[in-house]
Amino acid sequence: MKLSFAHTLSIMTLLLTVSTFSFSQKKDNSTTKKEDNLHARLIEAEVSFTEGMKFYMMEDYDKTIPHFEKALEISPNNAGILYAIANSYQKLKEESKAISYIEKAIKIDSENPTYSELLADLLVRTKKYPEAIKIYQTLIQQYPTKTSYYIEQAAVFIFDNQYDNAIRAYDRAERIMGVSEEITRQKQMIMMKMGKMDDAIKEGEKLVKSDPEDMDYSIEQAELLISNKQNDKAIPYLEKILHHNPENAQAHIMLAQLYLDKGELEKSNKELEIALLDNNLDGNIKARILMSYLNSAKDDKSKENALGLLKTLIKANPNDPKTHAILGDLLYQKEEVEEARDEYVKAARLDKSVNEVWGRIIQLDFDLRQIDSAIVHSEEAIDVFPNQAAFWYLNGTAYYRKRQYAKAQESLEEARRLAPEGYEMTEHIHAQLGDTYNSLKKYTLSDQAYEMALKINPENDHVLNNYSYFLSLRKEKLERAAQMGAQLAERNPDNGTYLDTYAWVLYVMKNYEKASQILEVAVKHNVNQSGTIVEHYGDVLFQLGKKEKAIEEWKKARTIGSTSTLLEQKIREQKLIE
Repeated sequence: MKLSFAHTLSIMTLLLTVSTFSFSQKKDNSTTKKEDNLHARLIEAEVSFTEGMKFYMMEDYDKTIPHFEKALEISPNNAGILYAIANSYQKLKEESKAISYIEKAIKIDSENPTYSELLADLLVRTKKYPEAIKIYQTLIQQYPTKTSYYIEQAAVFIFDNQYDNAIRAYDRAERIMGVSEEITRQKQMIMMKMGKMDDAIKEGEKLVKSDPEDMDYSIEQAELLISNKQNDKAIPYLEKILHHNPENAQAHIMLAQLYLDKGELEKSNKELEIALLDNNLDGNIKARILMSYLNSAKDDKSKENALGLLKTLIKANPNDPKTHAILGDLLYQKEEVEEARDEYVKAARLDKSVNEVWGRIIQLDFDLRQIDSAIVHSEEAIDVFPNQAAFWYLNGTAYYRKRQYAKAQESLEEARRLAPEGYEMTEHIHAQLGDTYNSLKKYTLSDQAYEMALKINPENDHVLNNYSYFLSLRKEKLERAAQMGAQLAERNPDNGTYLDTYAWVLYVMKNYEKASQILEVAVKHNVNQSGTIVEHYGDVLFQLGKKEKAIEEWKKARTIGSTSTLLEQKIREQKLIE
């Protein structure tokens, strides 16, 4: 049992008063020198105790104890002083010292319950549970109608894993004070831990009967039944609640879930619609309900029901941004990407402060290949979140896609500046900057950006591919380009595009034989039907002296498309032109 400071202080003040009174009785009209000396000593003890109390009130317990000890030297059998020292050691968390002093106090005055309460608390702190239980049992025998002792003893039984004894202690307290929510909840917790769910449910029923007007008890009982998969027993409790209070949104929500679990979609939708149209129900709760419903909607029919509920709710609350965002989620699940993006935009227009919604809008703009929209929306997001590196990165990427490289550079450099240390997007910012600088012919900056990206992630395939290919086009750092190309090919042995990049680096290095071997594999894995890969294969074959085969591959490349501007001339003149 934990003692409050005020309670402790009142006990000490009482002890001091008693001590002072007893000191004053020591002196009479025939005072001797011995009695005067004793009186002076007692006054000294009182002064030391009072000084200790001053430090106690300032919570300076280290300075408190020496003054109490001095008082104890003068009055060694004073239980109150022993208690004061024990309590101070308790405050300092020196439980073993506290126990030794309080045990001495109890030997002197075994009838003071405050001393026993402190000892019990100290024993619990030191995990001496059996001894603490005995202390509480003694207190219960002394004060059989004081329910706090039964409750404290029950708590110690729980600490000691004596769950049956804890329940019996709570039962005894309950017989004195009647049904109590606090005790009922504790008993239910123990019973559930013991796997006695039926007993826990019975306890809940007692609580409901003790106050039928308290609807929270019925709600909690229904929740307990549902958690124990006794859904049919939970329904009457919820129906009873709605009979007394038809506007109880929580009961409608729970009923909706129970009906949904039973496959009674019409009933479920009706209950859910009532709850969602309740203007008193918090918007965040509505959003959570709808998201939960969406997550449980496995089949198309359930998703259509969810869609109908959302549209009903939006019609009733057209300015609720969360509902539009949730509708966006549902439409995205249904692969109605453009409609989903438009709902997210509505949500953002109503509440601009949710950066996740802006992120979804811009990402869907890219998925829809509506790059102009991505630029507009990313700039709107930047206006709201000017310090968010992600939106600057998306804006820069959009400008890069539009071939507006100067603007792309500006936004991407701002993204790099704002990116915090360890930011997961930093790698991609550097990679996109590498592409952008290369397009602007700022090759030194491009190489630096690519190297920074690879320092963060040496296995970034996009960077390995672009960096090595651009170096080959410039005929610079070819050993570095070949090393990256080999790494790329090893990691992606079935990717025609990546194999082509490595082969072209080898081609520039005049390693035609190896380039031919790799391009032969690349052509087999030319899933995207790239004419460039086939054209490159023809170039290598020509360099190896296989002219007829080279011309045949060039003609194949022409039928595929997406080749170099020199292909027609190669075929017409039947020679390699670079």
